[in-house]
Amino acid sequence: MIRTIETLMTGLIDYAGLFPPSELAMEAAVENYAKYLRGEHERFLSRFICTATRLEELSNHAAVVMPGTYATSGYRENADMQDPWQISAVIVGDLEENLDAIYKFNEHHDKEEHGLAMVDVIEMRIDSPNDVDEAMEILPAMIAPAFELPKEAVIGGDPRGFVAAIAGNQAAAKVRCGGIRPDLIPSTDDLARFMHACHAADVPFKATAGLHHPIRAQHKLTYEPDAPVATMHGFINVFLAGAFVRSIKGFDLDTTIAMLDETDSDAFVFSDEQVHWRDLLLPVAALAQVREGFATSYGSCSFDEPRDELKGLGLL
Repeated sequence: MIRTIETLMTGLIDYAGLFPPSELAMEAAVENYAKYLRGEHERFLSRFICTATRLEELSNHAAVVMPGTYATSGYRENADMQDPWQISAVIVGDLEENLDAIYKFNEHHDKEEHGLAMVDVIEMRIDSPNDVDEAMEILPAMIAPAFELPKEAVIGGDPRGFVAAIAGNQAAAKVRCGGIRPDLIPSTDDLARFMHACHAADVPFKATAGLHHPIRAQHKLTYEPDAPVATMHGFINVFLAGAFVRSIKGFDLDTTIAMLDETDSDAFVFSDEQVHWRDLLLPVAALAQVREGFATSYGSCSFDEPRDELKGLGLL
C-alpha cells in the first residue's frame, strides 16, 4: 500500500452503520464492525458510533463478538489478540443521564467475560458557546468530547466563537459535511472557514455525514432509487485540505477552497514519501502528525464505499 494513503486512512473512519442513510439494525451493525476489524483494511477503522441511549442494546447484541474470553462465535477466535472496542457515544437529551448510561456500559465491559469495550469519546450538539463550559464541568477526564457546531454557525455563518469556546479543553470541534438533503451540505467556503478557525484556535476537528466518496462529485444522497442528487464533499479533499492548512505556512482561505472544490482525482498524487496536490506537496511525516492531532476522523454509515472507491482510483 502507498505509504501516504495508509497514513491518510489509518483510523480515519468511525463506523456509523446505525445512522442514516444506512440505518442498520443493531445486530447487523455490530456484525459488520466485528467483520471489518478482522478484515484486510481494519487499520482504516476507528470507533463504533452509537447513541448513548442505545448502549444497553449494543451490549446485548455485541457481547459475543467483542474481544474477551467467552468466545461463542467465529469472530471471537483469537479474541485475546484484539484491543477492546472503542465506542463513541452520541449524546441524546440530558447529558448527565447519558453519562450514567456510559458509566454503566464501561463498568460492564471492563470484564472480559462481558466483552471488552469502552466509551472514550462522546459527540454532542451545542447551541451556544456557553454549552461547552457547562459540559466540561461535568465530563470526566477519561472521556474526550467532540462538540458539533450548529448548522447556522457553519453554513453561511461564523464558526469562530464556537471554536474559541472549545479551545484549551482537550476537546474537538465536529462539523457536519452533508446529510440526506442538499441544504444540509456546507459549501467549500463554509468548510474552509471552519478549518481555518480550528487551526487558528489549535482545536482538532472531526467530521460526519456525506463523506462516503474520496473526491468531490455529484452523487445520490441516500440509497433510495429516487434520492436527491447533489455535489458531495470528498474525504480526500477534506482531510488533505485540513493537513495542508495545518502544515503549510501561507495556505490561505482561497487555496483551501480550491482544494475542497477539486473534482479531478488525478490532481492528487500519492507516493510513499509525499502527497501532491497540483504544484503543492506535503511530506508523509507531516500528514501523519496532522492526522494524529488535528484532522482526526469522520463518521460514515458505510465502510465499504470509501474502500471500494479508493480501489477504483487505483489507490488500494
